Amino acid sequence: MKIVINKNLYINSDELEFTAIRAQGAGGQNVNKVSSAIHLRWDIKNSAIPDFYKEKLLAVKDSRLTTNGEFILKAQTHRTQARNRDDATERLKRFVLAAIKTEKKRIKTRPTLGSKKRRLEGKKQNKQKKAMRSKVNF
Repeated sequence: MKIVINKNLYINSDELEFTAIRAQGAGGQNVNKVSSAIHLRWDIKNSAIPDFYKEKLLAVKDSRLTTNGEFILKAQTHRTQARNRDDATERLKRFVLAAIKTEKKRIKTRPTLGSKKRRLEGKKQNKQKKAMRSKVNF
C-alpha cells in the first residue's frame, strides 16, 4: 500500500513505522490500560522518494525532524488507535506537501509614471503645508 501525496509523489507504507503508546493527559477508566496514541516514524534519508524531494524535506526547519533525517510525529487527539493512525498519516501528508511546495519567482516591476507623479505631488503638498507652519518674517 502507498500513501499518495500528489500525482508525482507517494510514500510506501512499509517505510512508515507506527507504534502504539499511552496518550498523555487526563483520561477515564482506560487511561492506564489502553495505548491509543500513535508514534509515526519515517526515515527520510532511506526512503524510496526521489532525491530532489529528500533534499527539500531535510532542509525544512521543524522540531519533528531529527538530525539523522527521521521524521517523528505523535498523534493522540482521538480516542482510538485507528483514528490517531489516520490523523498521523494526514499530518505527514500536510508536512510533505508544505515542504515540497515551490514558490513562484517574483518578477520585479517598475512603478508607473502616474504613480511617480502622484508621489511627487503628495510630497509637494506636504512641503507647502509644513512651510505654512514656520515662523513668519516681516
